[in-house]
Amino acid sequence: MKIMIVEDDKVLSLLLSKMIEKLGHEISDVVSKGAEAISQIQALNPDLILMDIMLEDNIDGIEAMAQLREKSIITPVIYITGNSDPVNIQRAKKTNYLDYMIKPVGFESLREKIKEIH
Repeated sequence: MKIMIVEDDKVLSLLLSKMIEKLGHEISDVVSKGAEAISQIQALNPDLILMDIMLEDNIDGIEAMAQLREKSIITPVIYITGNSDPVNIQRAKKTNYLDYMIKPVGFESLREKIKEIH
């Protein structure tokens, strides 16, 4: 499975990358900005997206997914965020996500979520 990581925290990006590789999956790309995520998801067509909500530019993860959904991109997404704000959860629901995981994300919980779709 090709998995894209959209995360602005470099340490967490590296940690998620290591977990994904340990699970035997391929990293299609790691990006930290919403606009970059939109273009790379369209170009690379990953099998799964691990998406942070707060990103480096003015497009957050939920908005990036909303824009992709408007373009009929249906790639599954798991939001991984430190933000459990009910407003963001409601916004995220409109993007038809697989799961909304609160940081820190453990190896076993990530493995189980990926296993559900693989």
